[in-house]
Amino acid sequence: MALHGLSMLFAGFALFILNLLLMLMPHHAYGQNNAPAVGLCDSFVRIHGYECDEFQVTTQDGYILGLQRIPKGLNTSGDSANKPPVLLQHGILVDGACWLINAPEQNLPMILADKGFDVWIANTRGTRFSRQHTSLQPSQSEFWNWSWDELAAYDLSAVIDYVHEQTGQKLRYVGHSLGTLIALASFSEGLLVDKVQSAALFSPIAYLSHLKTALGNFVARSFVAEDIAFFGIAEFNLLGEPAKRFLETACAAPGVDCFDLLNAITGKNCCLNASAVDFFLENEPQSTSTKNFVHLAQTVRDGVVAKYNYGNSTNMIRYGASKPPIYNLSNIPQNLPLFLSYGGQDDLSDTQDVQHLLDNLQSHDVTVQFVEDFAHADFVFGVNASDIVYSQVYNFFVNHQY
Repeated sequence: MALHGLSMLFAGFALFILNLLLMLMPHHAYGQNNAPAVGLCDSFVRIHGYECDEFQVTTQDGYILGLQRIPKGLNTSGDSANKPPVLLQHGILVDGACWLINAPEQNLPMILADKGFDVWIANTRGTRFSRQHTSLQPSQSEFWNWSWDELAAYDLSAVIDYVHEQTGQKLRYVGHSLGTLIALASFSEGLLVDKVQSAALFSPIAYLSHLKTALGNFVARSFVAEDIAFFGIAEFNLLGEPAKRFLETACAAPGVDCFDLLNAITGKNCCLNASAVDFFLENEPQSTSTKNFVHLAQTVRDGVVAKYNYGNSTNMIRYGASKPPIYNLSNIPQNLPLFLSYGGQDDLSDTQDVQHLLDNLQSHDVTVQFVEDFAHADFVFGVNASDIVYSQVYNFFVNHQY
């Protein structure tokens, strides 16, 4: 039943888009309280006996981001100033809580804390712990006028700068899905590389030309995301009222098999348990901007990793050229150690696209792990990710201390 419920949720993703086009409902954004009543620390960390601190970091363009810190493990001692800092960056439609869905012995933040790391958890703009701005409200469309360009240029910079300042050390970085793309884009422009010791990338997203999911290809190649933006849908919220109303009857419609849609989107995840899925349903998905989805759709269609394409005339104004600049991933410093882990069943981070990325990094210090049975969600929610992936990440960080 839990898996069925999660699949229904992802069914809503497709049907939400179609319903919006049918209804043509002008709607700027879903108004919510700027900050949750209870923070991530109280909800997900302290209940397991771990120390946890809440911080707020303001980006250069005014977004106020929630940031959490687990300074030590249950049985570790010593000043956190002596512990190597590591930053965890989630992917799209989730927030920092996704890392904490499994039990302490299975989730990456607590595993790393128990192994002596100073763990920091990021939350990108628009998610529940990062819905504040110095002058804008989430109910305003301007609040959602950003794509992953801004996540790479502003969110990532603000958080890494803050952690570096607080700890006085270079960071270890862990990103999943979109969290890998914004890091690669930032590193390729020479940003933050002087503050990052090494980086581990799960289900790396860069090139998306071989996206296997039929839903993803439909959204990207049919310009549906652009149509939603045209009709004024600034906040992409799967729990918004249009999606809820349509979802009530959609999964009962003839020919709609909601049970299989999760695997149809992400690939066949091998290792999710029912309790983790229930936990996920209680806390996710999170909002992102429609413009962010448009940018990802452009990446699928164009076959390059480039800045947001505003169209020829606006591109000329913003970039001085008719086409947006490309992020040259080969420019990532060769001496920045990278760990890439990807799955054979992942329909979003396809093996051919990952190989394209690796071709760009062939002169770099890259450790590669291929997990045949894993799909997209297994790297964060999989019950055996701790044994298969996280143990290797720990060894990677230890082997690249200096």
